[in-house]
Amino acid sequence: MAATIFLGQVLKGRRGLYTVTKQLQDCVWLAINEHQEKVVAKSVRHFRLQNERDILLRFQNRTPCIRPLVEEIEDSTTPPTLILRYLDDDALRASSKQRLTRPEVKYVAKKVLEALSVLHDDGFVHTGTDVDIKPSNVLVNYGHSNVRFTDVQLADFGSTVHMGSLHAQHGDPIGTPIFRSPEAHLQMQWGTATDICLLYGDGFHIFKPDVPADHDEYDVKILMKHHRCFGPFPESYEEIADQQRLAVLVWVMQNSPRETLRPFHLTTSQEICKEDKEFVLRAMKLDPRDRPSARQLLDDGWLHQF
Repeated sequence: MAATIFLGQVLKGRRGLYTVTKQLQDCVWLAINEHQEKVVAKSVRHFRLQNERDILLRFQNRTPCIRPLVEEIEDSTTPPTLILRYLDDDALRASSKQRLTRPEVKYVAKKVLEALSVLHDDGFVHTGTDVDIKPSNVLVNYGHSNVRFTDVQLADFGSTVHMGSLHAQHGDPIGTPIFRSPEAHLQMQWGTATDICLLYGDGFHIFKPDVPADHDEYDVKILMKHHRCFGPFPESYEEIADQQRLAVLVWVMQNSPRETLRPFHLTTSQEICKEDKEFVLRAMKLDPRDRPSARQLLDDGWLHQF
């Protein structure tokens, strides 16, 4: 997507002036205000920008765990632009630099769940057509304590939709494949439960296939990994899936030889401690109706054990 603003440009808002200093991504720029404080400018003529604005205005005052909108740039000579809070890093880069400690994992998990619980209370799903709950969408500020983060905020709400929307009801494809829920992979109706996903691994993702992303079998191989780690897919899918999708699940299970199964409940204490494993198993249910809500997970004793 073509750049919409340029280096050195001064954006004039009601609260201040912002000088563009660096391009971070397509349509995302780093800028500084008059006090030399960093902000992020997101600028593009696209419905997703308007959607992010609306979501942030609705929810950001309900929780400190959502990256807030600082202000909008309302200038006829400039494409629609949001000025967003700048944070030091994201969880993906932070964990690549230094493995997260167990207290840090719990701290990040709690903050993300707090953000999701606010969205879910109103029936909104963070996961949309392009984004999802993944480490690069979890932003952090660094501190100087045993937990190196002072702030954790969920970001990127451009595709956040209500669970009653046509996107959710029709099971539109959503997000990055390795972070999709099983029902999203099957393009079934999805809702707030599709945001309840967990990451596990050291330098890898547990559901990453052994083929490139453009391979014809990429998506089905992810479903096979769901089955191998947390399966088999329960019979309850007969209540929510049509015959075509049930046939896919049967194929997945029949084409996963017993020797390829890696049941997560059999992982040893050398890989993950008993308490962590039990928390993962409580959340990673293949039937979305069996997954605990964000608020239920916030009350889980695991978050409060260190």
